[in-house]
Amino acid sequence: MDEESAAVVASRMSRQRRRDTEPEMLVRRELHRRGYRFRVDHPLPGMVRRRGDIVFTRAHLVVMIDGCFWHACPLHGTLPATRREWWEAKLAKNTERDRDTDARLTETGWDVLRFWEHEPFKDVADDIEAKYAEILG
Repeated sequence: MDEESAAVVASRMSRQRRRDTEPEMLVRRELHRRGYRFRVDHPLPGMVRRRGDIVFTRAHLVVMIDGCFWHACPLHGTLPATRREWWEAKLAKNTERDRDTDARLTETGWDVLRFWEHEPFKDVADDIEAKYAEILG
């Protein structure tokens, strides 16, 4: 890839949203409509630079809405045609970090729910509501 193309790709990737993505917003609006209150983009306990998309602090419940590209969805994940090896390593590291985050949260008494961005937001909200009720009764 020439320098100009690399700069265009780098610029496009740097503009990708880290928070407040459309799937996150749809789930958050639905949960709020149902009366739930939660933290957004909240720091995770004991993990510097890791954050939960939706966090119920009282229930010790963390919800992650994972993007298909960045978290290597088995159904919709793709790899760019250029710098393929670099992207394979990058996405593998992302999924490894996801598993580490889940394990560390679970070890400290938190529940973690992960959903793919393509899952219907009302179904996601139903699953979150069920887990919340299970935890707090």
